[in-house]
Amino acid sequence: MLISTETQSLFHVNWQNIIYVLALLLIFNLPACAKKPVNEIFLMPAPDVYDAGAIDPFTDFDPITAIPYEGMLYATDRKPAEEGDEKNIYLNERGFLLRLGVGKLQLGDNTLTWEEARKISLLKNRSEKYPLKITEVEEIGILAESYSNFIPPPVVPELSDIERPGKEFAAKINEKLAKSKLKDIYIYVHGYKVVFENPLLVATELWHFLGYEGVFIAYSWPSTPKTLAYFSDLETTSLSAYNLRILLEYLARDTDAENIHIIGYSAGTRLVINALNQLALIYRDEHKETFGKYLRIGHVILAGSDFDRQLFGAYIDEGILNVSKDFTIYLSEMDKALSLSKRVFNRDRLGQKWDDGIMTESIAEWLWETDEITFIDVTDAEKSTTGNGHAYFRQSPWVSSDILSTLMYDLTPEERSLQRSREWPIWQFPKDYITKLTTKLVERNPALAPLKEQ
Repeated sequence: MLISTETQSLFHVNWQNIIYVLALLLIFNLPACAKKPVNEIFLMPAPDVYDAGAIDPFTDFDPITAIPYEGMLYATDRKPAEEGDEKNIYLNERGFLLRLGVGKLQLGDNTLTWEEARKISLLKNRSEKYPLKITEVEEIGILAESYSNFIPPPVVPELSDIERPGKEFAAKINEKLAKSKLKDIYIYVHGYKVVFENPLLVATELWHFLGYEGVFIAYSWPSTPKTLAYFSDLETTSLSAYNLRILLEYLARDTDAENIHIIGYSAGTRLVINALNQLALIYRDEHKETFGKYLRIGHVILAGSDFDRQLFGAYIDEGILNVSKDFTIYLSEMDKALSLSKRVFNRDRLGQKWDDGIMTESIAEWLWETDEITFIDVTDAEKSTTGNGHAYFRQSPWVSSDILSTLMYDLTPEERSLQRSREWPIWQFPKDYITKLTTKLVERNPALAPLKEQ
């Protein structure tokens, strides 16, 4: 039987797409190949501003004991495990309702004193592993606002019983904020293919290098740790964005936070962007100042963003930039995962550099003028290409330094010693980035600079 040229071409394209999909799955799976307990990770490299020895974010006592709830707060719309399931707390399935709770933390080896553990954690190239572990999970309950006509609340004698979890969660937040120098909330939204505990642990890493100031919340959406879960996970992000939006409105209404910052990673940036766009549409007639007053959403940081760049542009037209103080979007031309994602979808990803570094003149002109959105190229940042070049926000001590100095000190890109490209409105890391950043941080807060002789 003869096959036409058109049919042959069709088969060729289909096989090519299949190869791209398989390669994409392989690339995304690379970091997860090693077997380890799901409730434990080893602390990421210390940001270079700390490893340099000029900055110390910690107090002299164990900060975990100063946290009223002694752990990491979480919100999740995963399905809870059945009673008797000792291996799981929450499943890798949609639970629809938004559940609030706290994961108890153990930092470092129990044989180490806090002073010893602190010194180890501040080293970028540490010889000793510094484990972070979730030892216990305590669910507070379901946030009342997540009930709907499709999932109605249970019949209870008192309305206060339904409202209790939200009130108790907010009380924990407010108690911690009252004791903190920073009065902000930080929300971490994870990427594809991880279990419930992962975002709690990564959020703990970031919070650790913030000196446990403010309040961190890990948002654990029901991603699926399976090889072929990529596309189903991406669809789930649309549903979870609805619950993230509910969480943001609740936090703004019921907590004392001065700002609510969001850090989104990889597929998790879809949740962040879609949740914020929902807010933009719901309150589309409001001005940016009104959003700032009532929602108080501060910095939105997107790393390795696996989101359609053109769709994000449409969201800008719909007013998404009004919802937060600003957006910081990290770009890389060495992110292999996003390169393959672009081939699969045939769409530019938000976390990639423009092809050949070229953007249209109209976009460039607009970006030169606005301070509401910042694009930062991490390609030249130290260790930004480690592994598949996708998890640079943890693996590059320069990128983590940049993120943390934004969250802790509210510094602009220029104040953080980044340099703008001469050709395009994209910020870059200079070769002496850490030296300059360290100097600026010491100038901003001399109390954080211990004498090296000590």
